[in-house]
Amino acid sequence: MPETISEAIGADHHAFDEYYMNIKNTEDEATKVRWRNQLTWLIARHAISEELTMYPAMEKYLGEKGVQLAKTDKEQHQGVKNHLNELQDMSPTEPRFEPLLDELMDILHHHIEHERTEDMPRLEKLLPREESEALARSFQNTKMISPTRSHPGAPTTYVLENLAALMAAPIDRFQDLLRDFPTQEDREMAEKNIKERQKSDKDAKGEGSAAKQ
Repeated sequence: MPETISEAIGADHHAFDEYYMNIKNTEDEATKVRWRNQLTWLIARHAISEELTMYPAMEKYLGEKGVQLAKTDKEQHQGVKNHLNELQDMSPTEPRFEPLLDELMDILHHHIEHERTEDMPRLEKLLPREESEALARSFQNTKMISPTRSHPGAPTTYVLENLAALMAAPIDRFQDLLRDFPTQEDREMAEKNIKERQKSDKDAKGEGSAAKQ
């Protein structure tokens, strides 16, 4: 069955944690750099895609409440983008690297909790399954053409953000060719762990729903 928008975004949230732990759990500088680049690549694309797909849907379906929620989300995103912009080229040997990485994840987790408890339940309640699946496809497709680096000074209004993303993405992707990323084997192992995180999360939600009945 195709994924819903909550499932698509939730998968990225699990991936953030997986990539973060891969940075924390190695002492090898080159490995840290590869997973730093992978984390940057995902967070940057995820944030832009949410702002261009999910947040407009919230404003459409949730009205004024959706506008307020989207405004809060964008403000939270700005903190993420600012930290990511500082981290994305920082050497893991710098004393500031690990504290900055932890700060980034703290801000990110605060934002994720807001989406998990406020945005997603409200939006999914009003979206028919097929529309949620269509929104998930749009989210994934937009990630494919989004910038892969943090650009905190870019506009966040829908039309201007679209234009800025289209201009920045090709440059980011060209420069990615010069950067080191995890090997295919390492990415496959990470993907396996992410799917296990998703399954555990889904099982926990199922048990929680059963307990309420």
